[in-house]
Amino acid sequence: MNPFGVSEAKAQALRKRLNRVGIREEDLEESFIRSGGPGGQNVNKVATCVCLRHRASGLEVKVQRERSQAMNRFLARRLLAEKLETQILGRLSAERQRIAKIRRQKRRRSRRAKEKLLAAKRLHSRKKQLRAKPGIDE
Repeated sequence: MNPFGVSEAKAQALRKRLNRVGIREEDLEESFIRSGGPGGQNVNKVATCVCLRHRASGLEVKVQRERSQAMNRFLARRLLAEKLETQILGRLSAERQRIAKIRRQKRRRSRRAKEKLLAAKRLHSRKKQLRAKPGIDE
């Protein structure tokens, strides 16, 4: 049975990820607090915010994104696994790779690369102009 209220595939993927990082359920300390913000009476009456602490590493996460406590438990475990992966893998983590990719995309092009790009654009423009229908004076 799935305790998090997500599909079995997602729960299985989370279990695999936790095993890969080395997080066991016995190492987790879980507590629940009342959330704040939108969500209406449910959020005000029920302790839906999840505080999850990994004893071995000392990492702690707090999730109150959803109205459901079960969904927040799932998201907290996923976030904890991401944080631990980032801590363990450091430079090789997916998050760092994503950030590095964005940096490369935003980086300014060198003068030579810019010239090559503009030359290719001009060539393409000329090619398109040759395909135009002949005008009245031609």
